[in-house]
Amino acid sequence: MTPKNYKFTKEHEWICPDGNKGTVGITDYAQHELGDIVYVDLPSPGAKVAQFKRMCEIESVKAVAEFFAPASGTITEVNQAAIDEPKIINEDPYGKAWLVKIEISDPAELNNLMNSDQYDVYTAKLTKEMKE
Repeated sequence: MTPKNYKFTKEHEWICPDGNKGTVGITDYAQHELGDIVYVDLPSPGAKVAQFKRMCEIESVKAVAEFFAPASGTITEVNQAAIDEPKIINEDPYGKAWLVKIEISDPAELNNLMNSDQYDVYTAKLTKEMKE
């Protein structure tokens, strides 16, 4: 179930905004599609990221996937636990497995993202299309 206070991208990243800060991760849908995650390459604290531009790389037994920043800003913290034990992304993508914390440079960019209801409709459509 997608958290109600999060915002989502079409590329399956989430951000939990808190004022001009936000916690960022990948969605349950993304981790499910990737399969067993074995490696995460996160940006360093202090790195600048731009909305919808490459932020990190996640490697699974199936593929290597790029993930993109849901908002522009500066990385303030990385989740060392996700680097040390990438499998937690499969186990708890909306909790323990957050990837980075960001200081958001333009909070208005969050209006470019989907809310949880919109994201649920979006992923249901993708799932249906894959089954057809």
